[in-house]
Formats: sequence, structure tokens, C-alpha cells
Amino acid sequence: MKKKKNSNLTTLEDFVEKHHGKHGSKSREEFEAGYEIFKLGTMIHDARVAKGLTQEELGAKVGKNKSYISKIENDVKEIRLSTLQKIVEIGLGGRVHLSIEL
Repeated sequence: MKKKKNSNLTTLEDFVEKHHGKHGSKSREEFEAGYEIFKLGTMIHDARVAKGLTQEELGAKVGKNKSYISKIENDVKEIRLSTLQKIVEIGLGGRVHLSIEL
């Protein structure tokens, strides 16, 4: 049996464009910058869970408390690059790779 396509669905790109404008608009740039910060917290959370660490254990490894790790993972607190490196390299045993797009 052939499935009927749901015409009420929209793509993520269409949704973001509708609510934040096209690429290059101020609203879209602000949205995307915020998303990158949010994504960073999610990546730290996922890596911590994959390593089997609690927030308290990760914090202890890098000299931070559980609350600090929680705030980063939940996009409540911005993180300094040096702290990010410490969390990833010392706390999680990984490496940070950055890039700049122009």
C-alpha cells in the first residue's frame, strides 16, 4: 500500500526561514549563533554520558562544580574557550577542533 504524503509537514529550513528570515538576515544570524552555543552544550552532555560520567564527576576532573557543568549543558551559561578545552581534553579525554568560516 502506498503511503499518502502529509502536505501539512514543513522542512526545518522552511520553518527557520519563516520564523527567522533568510540566510544573512540579522534575525537568522542571531538564531544560528544561539543554536551553535546550544549545540555545544548538547555535545558536552552526550560525550559525558558516553563516557559514563556524572556532571559531578566531570566537574571534579576539571575543577568545576556540578552546577557549572549543568549550566553549560543546558545553555544557561556561556563557556570560555580555555574551559571548553579543559572539559573536553582533561575531563572527557577528547580533542577540540575549531574552524572559522568567512
